[in-house]
Amino acid sequence: MSQVGTIKEIWRYPVKGMAGEPLESCALTEKGLSGDRIWALRDTARKEIQSCKFRPELLLCSARVRGEPSTDPVSNVDVTFPDGLELGSERAEIHEKLSTLVGHPSTLEALRPESDVDFYKRHKLDDHTWLEELKATFDREPGEPLPDFSQLPPPLVDYVSFPGTFFLVTPIHVVTTATLAYLKSKNSQADWDRRRFRPNILIETDAGADGLLEQEWVGKQIKIGDATIDCAGATPRCGATTRAQPQLKIDKTILRTVIRDADQNVGVYGMIATGAPIRVGDPVFVT
Repeated sequence: MSQVGTIKEIWRYPVKGMAGEPLESCALTEKGLSGDRIWALRDTARKEIQSCKFRPELLLCSARVRGEPSTDPVSNVDVTFPDGLELGSERAEIHEKLSTLVGHPSTLEALRPESDVDFYKRHKLDDHTWLEELKATFDREPGEPLPDFSQLPPPLVDYVSFPGTFFLVTPIHVVTTATLAYLKSKNSQADWDRRRFRPNILIETDAGADGLLEQEWVGKQIKIGDATIDCAGATPRCGATTRAQPQLKIDKTILRTVIRDADQNVGVYGMIATGAPIRVGDPVFVT
């Protein structure tokens, strides 16, 4: 086991697809950071949960948990809109405000039990349209590779997220400063702000570490105090990385660089093997 760095930042995203909130510490549970992805936008006509892949306007909003997170019932959140207005998730007018923002009638919905499978279903006109829609969100140019969708976990063929969660793949996502520095070296004109990649944990790597470290960790374990994270796979990037966010402009060169110089991946997906509290400054080990 070797130390690779320390936690520089912890981020949770209380509303799926929106900008998140930085934390000094948080409980890491088997379902990810406490309070992460506990609300989501649901398209009324499609009857389908939406993300920033399909509704990039969500990235212009930020959300924070009100008080300490709870799961039963799900904590209320406060959403800040691009015009500066802040609305709580319990306010009736938030649905109309979000519908206007994304251009589709929608409602803000709290996480529901795993047994409520209809709530998590994909909108499917036929057997292939949903997959073509998903591929389109990756914004590839002619000749650029797509992720291997044959490796999509079987439940995600029928559901937008694993029932009982709003996670598309895994409950934790880790990015290192080494990877961001590497990408900066390949495209120095772009703004490689870590928020474009929506990490839960940003690791400040030790001096001398360089390159795409997380891609070397697939199949290994990250240890942070008593918490253990299994590195399940590299994170293929979609068009959301290029979209505007608060203080961030549209930049399509971000994705071109990631595809060309990082095998289309930034960061690593993680499964929680052992939950425990984590905090900024904690040393990070890989074994």
